[in-house]
Amino acid sequence: MIKKFKYQLILISVTFSGTIFALNEILENEKVLTVHKTPTCGCCKMWMKHVEKNGFIAKAKDHQNLMNIKDSFKIKPEYRSCHTSVSSNGYIFEGHIPSKYIDQFLSEEHPNAIGLSVPGMPLGSPGMEVEGMFTPYNVLILFKDGTSDIYAEVKE
Repeated sequence: MIKKFKYQLILISVTFSGTIFALNEILENEKVLTVHKTPTCGCCKMWMKHVEKNGFIAKAKDHQNLMNIKDSFKIKPEYRSCHTSVSSNGYIFEGHIPSKYIDQFLSEEHPNAIGLSVPGMPLGSPGMEVEGMFTPYNVLILFKDGTSDIYAEVKE
């Protein structure tokens, strides 16, 4: 009986530590995004489904007003969209950015950047899909000094 109990205890310990290891690995891989949004925004919810489908964990944090959030992360008005996401290491991802660019950005070194932005809400971007409609748009890299540059051009 005691041997059986010890075996069960060891099995539970290994299983539990494996779960902790897996959770730590997810956090270390920066695949967790806190998504600051308004409670009723449908396109934000659709964007969250897009990033989750592509390997991210998206945690919604609802606010009645996002201006203080955007101001606190120094996102200038011309770079703003309907939601602001923050990675576990503090990078911001403003708006309807395709997940592949977030993945790419997080795998690179950008010491002078605060994150990426898709200003506005371009038709055809993740969460803004309307059948048969698409507006080309740019994914911008935002720098600490308030400037930006084109990170990627999305044409289809």
